[in-house]
Amino acid sequence: MKLLLISNSTNPGEEYLGWPQEAIKAFLGETPVTALFIPYAAVTFSFDEYVAKVESRFSGLGHHVTGIHHAYDPIQAVAEAQAIVVGGGNTWQLVQMMNDHGLMEAIRKKVEAGTPYIGWSAGSNVACPTLRTTNDMPIVDPHGFNTLNLIPFQINPHYLDVHPEGFGGETREMRINEFIEVNPNIHVLGLRESTLLIREGNTLKLIGNKTARLFKKGKIPMELSPENDLSFLLNA
Repeated sequence: MKLLLISNSTNPGEEYLGWPQEAIKAFLGETPVTALFIPYAAVTFSFDEYVAKVESRFSGLGHHVTGIHHAYDPIQAVAEAQAIVVGGGNTWQLVQMMNDHGLMEAIRKKVEAGTPYIGWSAGSNVACPTLRTTNDMPIVDPHGFNTLNLIPFQINPHYLDVHPEGFGGETREMRINEFIEVNPNIHVLGLRESTLLIREGNTLKLIGNKTARLFKKGKIPMELSPENDLSFLLNA
Protein backbone atom coordinates (compact mmCIF):
# COMPACT_ATOMS: atom_id res chain seq x y z
CA MET A 1 0.00 0.00 0.00
CA LYS A 2 1.27 3.46 -0.93
CA LEU A 3 -0.19 6.48 0.87
CA LEU A 4 0.78 10.15 0.96
CA LEU A 5 -1.28 11.86 3.68
CA ILE A 6 -0.78 15.62 3.86
CA SER A 7 -1.96 17.86 6.70
CA ASN A 8 -2.63 20.99 4.63
CA SER A 9 -2.48 22.05 1.00
CA THR A 10 -1.16 25.59 1.38
CA ASN A 11 0.91 27.66 3.78
CA PRO A 12 0.32 31.43 4.08
CA GLY A 13 2.04 33.32 1.28
CA GLU A 14 2.74 30.19 -0.77
CA GLU A 15 1.24 28.78 -3.95
CA TYR A 16 -1.42 26.08 -3.80
CA LEU A 17 0.17 22.70 -3.02
CA GLY A 18 3.49 24.50 -3.07
CA TRP A 19 5.09 23.13 0.07
CA PRO A 20 4.33 19.40 -0.59
CA GLN A 21 4.99 19.48 -4.34
CA GLU A 22 8.36 17.72 -4.19
CA ALA A 23 6.91 14.97 -2.01
CA ILE A 24 4.03 14.51 -4.47
CA LYS A 25 6.43 14.36 -7.41
CA ALA A 26 8.69 11.81 -5.72
CA PHE A 27 5.70 9.76 -4.57
CA LEU A 28 4.24 9.45 -8.07
CA GLY A 29 7.61 8.88 -9.74
CA GLU A 30 9.11 9.94 -13.04
CA THR A 31 6.62 8.19 -15.35
CA PRO A 32 3.68 10.52 -16.09
CA VAL A 33 0.53 9.57 -14.17
CA THR A 34 -3.04 10.74 -14.72
CA ALA A 35 -4.65 10.47 -11.31
CA LEU A 36 -8.36 10.25 -10.56
CA PHE A 37 -9.18 13.32 -8.48
CA ILE A 38 -12.11 13.32 -6.05
CA PRO A 39 -13.23 16.96 -5.52
CA TYR A 40 -16.31 16.24 -3.39
CA ALA A 41 -15.01 18.21 -0.39
CA ALA A 42 -15.40 21.50 -2.30
CA VAL A 43 -18.37 23.48 -1.00
CA THR A 44 -18.01 27.17 -1.90
CA PHE A 45 -16.56 26.60 -5.39
CA SER A 46 -17.31 24.16 -8.18
CA PHE A 47 -15.80 20.73 -8.70
CA ASP A 48 -14.50 21.86 -12.10
CA GLU A 49 -12.73 24.79 -10.45
CA TYR A 50 -11.17 22.41 -7.97
CA VAL A 51 -9.94 20.05 -10.67
CA ALA A 52 -8.42 22.96 -12.60
CA LYS A 53 -6.65 24.20 -9.48
CA VAL A 54 -5.11 20.80 -8.73
CA GLU A 55 -4.28 20.16 -12.39
CA SER A 56 -2.33 23.42 -12.54
CA ARG A 57 -0.01 22.09 -9.84
CA PHE A 58 0.19 18.47 -10.98
CA SER A 59 0.91 19.39 -14.60
CA GLY A 60 3.92 21.36 -13.41
CA LEU A 61 5.18 18.16 -11.78
CA GLY A 62 4.79 16.11 -14.95
CA HIS A 63 1.48 14.52 -13.92
CA HIS A 64 -2.22 15.18 -14.46
CA VAL A 65 -5.62 14.72 -12.79
CA THR A 66 -9.11 14.08 -14.09
CA GLY A 67 -12.27 14.68 -12.03
CA ILE A 68 -14.35 11.70 -10.96
CA HIS A 69 -17.52 13.81 -11.19
CA HIS A 70 -17.34 13.58 -14.99
CA ALA A 71 -17.16 9.77 -14.98
CA TYR A 72 -20.23 7.93 -16.30
CA ASP A 73 -19.44 5.10 -13.86
CA PRO A 74 -17.46 6.37 -10.83
CA ILE A 75 -16.75 2.86 -9.54
CA GLN A 76 -15.30 1.84 -12.90
CA ALA A 77 -13.24 5.04 -12.93
CA VAL A 78 -11.74 3.98 -9.59
CA ALA A 79 -11.01 0.50 -10.94
CA GLU A 80 -9.10 1.99 -13.89
CA ALA A 81 -7.26 4.75 -11.98
CA GLN A 82 -3.48 5.00 -12.10
CA ALA A 83 -3.56 6.89 -8.80
CA ILE A 84 -6.28 8.32 -6.55
CA VAL A 85 -6.15 11.86 -5.17
CA VAL A 86 -8.64 13.20 -2.62
CA GLY A 87 -8.62 16.93 -1.96
CA GLY A 88 -9.39 18.86 1.20
CA GLY A 89 -12.44 20.87 2.09
CA ASN A 90 -15.44 19.72 4.11
CA THR A 91 -14.98 16.12 5.26
CA TRP A 92 -18.68 15.61 5.95
CA GLN A 93 -19.72 16.44 2.39
CA LEU A 94 -16.80 14.41 1.03
CA VAL A 95 -17.91 11.31 2.95
CA GLN A 96 -21.55 11.84 2.07
CA MET A 97 -20.80 11.90 -1.66
CA MET A 98 -18.33 9.01 -1.49
CA ASN A 99 -21.07 6.99 0.19
CA ASP A 100 -23.70 8.19 -2.28
CA HIS A 101 -21.57 6.86 -5.15
CA GLY A 102 -20.56 3.65 -3.39
CA LEU A 103 -16.85 4.53 -3.49
CA MET A 104 -15.59 3.53 -0.04
CA GLU A 105 -15.16 -0.16 -0.76
CA ALA A 106 -14.04 0.44 -4.35
CA ILE A 107 -11.26 2.82 -3.31
CA ARG A 108 -10.22 0.65 -0.37
CA LYS A 109 -9.77 -2.41 -2.57
CA LYS A 110 -7.98 -0.42 -5.26
CA VAL A 111 -5.49 1.12 -2.83
CA GLU A 112 -4.95 -2.13 -0.96
CA ALA A 113 -4.02 -3.65 -4.33
CA GLY A 114 -1.21 -1.11 -4.70
CA THR A 115 -2.66 1.96 -6.42
CA PRO A 116 -1.04 5.13 -4.94
CA TYR A 117 -3.31 7.32 -2.81
CA ILE A 118 -2.74 11.00 -2.08
CA GLY A 119 -4.93 13.02 0.27
CA TRP A 120 -4.70 16.33 2.05
CA SER A 121 -6.76 17.62 4.97
CA ALA A 122 -10.19 15.99 4.44
CA GLY A 123 -8.50 13.60 2.01
CA SER A 124 -6.23 12.48 4.84
CA ASN A 125 -9.16 12.21 7.24
CA VAL A 126 -10.96 9.73 5.00
CA ALA A 127 -7.89 7.45 4.91
CA CYS A 128 -8.55 6.82 8.63
CA PRO A 129 -11.06 4.31 10.02
CA THR A 130 -13.62 7.10 10.58
CA LEU A 131 -14.10 10.83 9.99
CA ARG A 132 -14.55 11.51 13.70
CA THR A 133 -11.31 13.48 14.17
CA THR A 134 -12.00 16.02 11.44
CA ASN A 135 -12.09 19.71 12.36
CA ASP A 136 -14.97 20.44 9.99
CA MET A 137 -18.53 21.43 10.80
CA PRO A 138 -21.08 18.68 10.02
CA ILE A 139 -22.92 20.58 7.29
CA VAL A 140 -24.53 17.41 5.88
CA ASP A 141 -25.42 13.89 6.98
CA PRO A 142 -22.54 11.66 5.78
CA HIS A 143 -24.64 8.45 5.96
CA GLY A 144 -22.25 6.95 8.50
CA PHE A 145 -18.90 7.87 10.02
CA ASN A 146 -16.81 4.97 8.67
CA THR A 147 -14.29 5.83 5.99
CA LEU A 148 -11.53 4.04 4.03
CA ASN A 149 -9.63 2.44 6.91
CA LEU A 150 -6.32 2.51 5.02
CA ILE A 151 -4.54 3.15 8.33
CA PRO A 152 -5.62 1.82 11.75
CA PHE A 153 -5.32 5.15 13.60
CA GLN A 154 -6.94 8.56 13.38
CA ILE A 155 -5.41 11.78 12.03
CA ASN A 156 -6.29 15.26 13.17
CA PRO A 157 -4.97 17.48 10.34
CA HIS A 158 -4.02 21.15 10.85
CA TYR A 159 -3.24 20.27 14.47
CA LEU A 160 -2.69 23.40 16.59
CA ASP A 161 -1.17 23.85 20.03
CA VAL A 162 -2.19 27.50 20.30
CA HIS A 163 -4.81 28.66 22.76
CA PRO A 164 -5.51 32.25 21.64
CA GLU A 165 -5.60 34.91 24.31
CA GLY A 166 -9.16 35.65 25.34
CA PHE A 167 -10.50 32.41 23.82
CA GLY A 168 -12.66 30.50 26.28
CA GLY A 169 -13.47 27.45 24.17
CA GLU A 170 -11.85 24.04 24.04
CA THR A 171 -8.37 23.64 22.58
CA ARG A 172 -7.62 21.04 19.93
CA GLU A 173 -5.91 18.89 22.56
CA MET A 174 -8.99 19.03 24.77
CA ARG A 175 -11.19 17.90 21.88
CA ILE A 176 -8.88 14.99 21.10
CA ASN A 177 -8.82 14.04 24.78
CA GLU A 178 -12.61 13.82 24.62
CA PHE A 179 -12.30 11.47 21.65
CA ILE A 180 -9.81 9.11 23.28
CA GLU A 181 -11.79 9.13 26.51
CA VAL A 182 -14.66 7.36 24.75
CA ASN A 183 -12.43 5.55 22.22
CA PRO A 184 -9.65 4.29 24.50
CA ASN A 185 -8.17 1.80 22.04
CA ILE A 186 -7.57 4.27 19.21
CA HIS A 187 -4.46 6.40 18.65
CA VAL A 188 -4.94 9.94 17.32
CA LEU A 189 -2.06 11.65 15.54
CA GLY A 190 -2.14 15.45 15.56
CA LEU A 191 -0.58 16.28 12.18
CA ARG A 192 0.70 19.85 12.20
CA GLU A 193 0.73 21.99 9.07
CA SER A 194 3.72 21.57 6.72
CA THR A 195 3.94 17.89 7.63
CA LEU A 196 2.83 14.70 5.93
CA LEU A 197 2.88 10.95 6.33
CA ILE A 198 4.18 8.45 3.80
CA ARG A 199 3.11 4.82 4.01
CA GLU A 200 4.90 2.28 1.86
CA GLY A 201 3.81 -1.23 2.75
CA ASN A 202 4.35 -1.69 6.48
CA THR A 203 6.56 1.40 6.83
CA LEU A 204 5.24 4.77 8.02
CA LYS A 205 7.29 7.98 8.06
CA LEU A 206 6.68 11.59 9.06
CA ILE A 207 8.04 14.23 6.67
CA GLY A 208 8.31 17.93 7.46
CA ASN A 209 9.94 20.47 9.74
CA LYS A 210 7.65 19.91 12.73
CA THR A 211 6.80 17.09 15.09
CA ALA A 212 3.46 15.29 15.26
CA ARG A 213 1.62 14.81 18.57
CA LEU A 214 0.34 11.33 19.41
CA PHE A 215 -2.59 10.80 21.77
CA LYS A 216 -3.71 7.56 23.44
CA LYS A 217 -6.01 7.07 26.41
CA GLY A 218 -4.04 6.68 29.64
CA LYS A 219 -0.73 7.88 28.16
CA ILE A 220 1.04 11.24 28.18
CA PRO A 221 0.88 12.77 24.66
CA MET A 222 4.05 11.98 22.74
CA GLU A 223 5.93 14.18 20.28
CA LEU A 224 7.13 12.22 17.23
CA SER A 225 9.74 13.66 14.88
CA PRO A 226 10.75 12.77 11.32
CA GLU A 227 13.65 10.86 12.87
CA ASN A 228 11.23 8.49 14.58
CA ASP A 229 9.90 5.34 12.94
CA LEU A 230 6.11 5.61 13.03
CA SER A 231 5.56 2.11 11.63
CA PHE A 232 4.35 0.89 15.03
CA LEU A 233 1.13 2.82 14.43
CA LEU A 234 0.25 0.45 11.59
CA ASN A 235 -0.05 -2.32 14.18
CA ALA A 236 -1.89 -0.19 16.73
